[in-house]
Amino acid sequence: MKLVLAVIQPTRLNVLREALDKIGVTRMTVCDAQGYARQRGRTELYRGSEYKTSLLRKIELEILVNDDFLERTVDTIQSLARTGPEGTIGDGKIFVVAAERVIRISDVKEGPEGV
Repeated sequence: MKLVLAVIQPTRLNVLREALDKIGVTRMTVCDAQGYARQRGRTELYRGSEYKTSLLRKIELEILVNDDFLERTVDTIQSLARTGPEGTIGDGKIFVVAAERVIRISDVKEGPEGV
């Protein structure tokens, strides 16, 4: 079992969620996030005053998958989270972390059955 953490642009969420649903990944947690990396923020205009925002809005997906779903999940995220044919700075990151133990609270199933 692996935990896939994907930080993506908010505009890519609906397309990505629908594509993951089509490949059988139907459970995920979606969190609002703010990020600061190579984009270094941007300049905004509010009521005639200019100010710099250093933290940019992102979406974080937390998806726990069994090993046989890992590659298709990562491939789907990688292809659909990219903005443009070659991607741009700020498209996001994917982290894959081993999940040692999973317990579904409702029926106390553990391991792959608990996913």
